[in-house]
Parts: sequence; structure tokens; C-alpha cells
Amino acid sequence: MTREGLHLAELNVGRLVADTEDPRVAEFMGALDRVNAMGKRMPGFVWMMEGSGEPGTGNTEAKIGDDPRFVSNLTVWENVESLEHFVFNTVHKQFYDRRAEWFELMTDQHFVMWWVPIGHQPTLDEALDRLEARKRDGDSDAAFGWAWLKEATLHETKSCAGVAAE
Repeated sequence: MTREGLHLAELNVGRLVADTEDPRVAEFMGALDRVNAMGKRMPGFVWMMEGSGEPGTGNTEAKIGDDPRFVSNLTVWENVESLEHFVFNTVHKQFYDRRAEWFELMTDQHFVMWWVPIGHQPTLDEALDRLEARKRDGDSDAAFGWAWLKEATLHETKSCAGVAAE
């Protein structure tokens, strides 16, 4: 479902089990460029927060706090269905299913979505504020997860709740 004048932003935060150069996360780091490039070619993709552009780094330079192992993914999509299709019906799902190999189990909220005006590119600080709002207030029109969206259905059968980063 498309909301008039709005696109869907999402932030996903994770903490790697090791530094980005460590062999324990090498497979994940080596796949970032391929998975991100595929995402950018998907129908409904609008924008992605980029790192330095160095091969194999994805957006891992956008640190949260002073911890180099905290990494984030911030994107904007035309609608829920486009994002949901990318997350659960592409090669991204293979990495999603294996995230416990590369990311620590996060007991706190680490994923949030919200609606932005068409053309808006959210900053990491804005996204982190939305994440904090979801942590503090739960799902609301301002900050929500998959279950808040009636049109989102794939998360019900294809997600692995409770395992590392969402």
C-alpha cells in the first residue's frame, strides 16, 4: 500500500561479534556490496545512507557512539511491500537467516520504520531518535515495526524473531 506523499524509512542497528576486519565477519563484510547493490536495483528502492564508498565496507563507517562494532542500515522505500519483498524474498534473506553468526543478540529494540515525505533523506540522528521513540513508547504512527503495518505479512512466516539483529 502506498501512502500519498510518503515513503517508508527503516533503520536496522546491529553490533558485530568482531571488528569489521576480523575473519569471523569476513563473509558478511564480503557480501555487503553485492546485497546493497541488489537492494538499490529493486523496484521501490528510493535511497540508502552510504559510507565511504570503499569496497566491502557497506555503511559500516557510520558508527553509533564510539563503538566501531555497532553498524547501521538506513534506507527509504516507496512502500511497505517493496521493502518487505527485498528483506524476505531475495538473497538478503539468506544473510538475514544467518545474522546470529555475525551479530550479537540484541535484547533492546534495534529496528524501526517510519513514514517520511517523498524526497526526504533521513539522517542517522533522526533515525536513532525514531528508534528511541519506539523503545520508549512502543509501536505508534511515529515509529513502528513490521507488526504495526497491516499490509506487511511476510515477517509473520519468514522472520526469525529473537535472533541477533532484526
